Amino acid sequence: MKFNIRGENIQITAALQEYVEKKVGRLTKYFDDPVSLDVQVTLRVLRGEGTIEVTIPLNGVILRAEETHADMYAAIDLVVEKLERQMRKHKTKLMRKLRVEAGSRAIHRDSQPVTALAEDDEDINIVRTKRFDLKPMDAQEAVMQMDMLGHNFFVFQNSVTNDVNVVYRRNDGRYGLIETK
Repeated sequence: MKFNIRGENIQITAALQEYVEKKVGRLTKYFDDPVSLDVQVTLRVLRGEGTIEVTIPLNGVILRAEETHADMYAAIDLVVEKLERQMRKHKTKLMRKLRVEAGSRAIHRDSQPVTALAEDDEDINIVRTKRFDLKPMDAQEAVMQMDMLGHNFFVFQNSVTNDVNVVYRRNDGRYGLIETK
């Protein structure tokens, strides 16, 4: 693993860097080729609390976790536990998906169209812009990716139609799919 550790409002000491590399390095057991991974770690202190954000881009999947605690070392421990849970969950879902696909090649999809409402507001203030490559995947993989990131929606390129789609978490806990025309 190659670590890119940066600090905001905190000096990254050798001890802190070593602790991050040791703890996050424990995740190598979950990867086939951990040497080629670029791990982005951001440590920040705000109002006396330490926050750590770890991002690990994989093939078509991004692992991301963030934790805040009064003790930076405790935050590091918590974020590693969260990443380990994500990895176990992801591997379990992948294995389940492989077993289902091996037994039956038919994929059941909810084909009901979903529409989104937009509000016309002239005081919209966009404070952040993100750019990312769309990876071809099916809706099931997109939902897994969204859950692993902890987001409420996820934009992806549908591997079947090659259209840009969005999956999202509904208020009732189920998922929705927005398909473009």
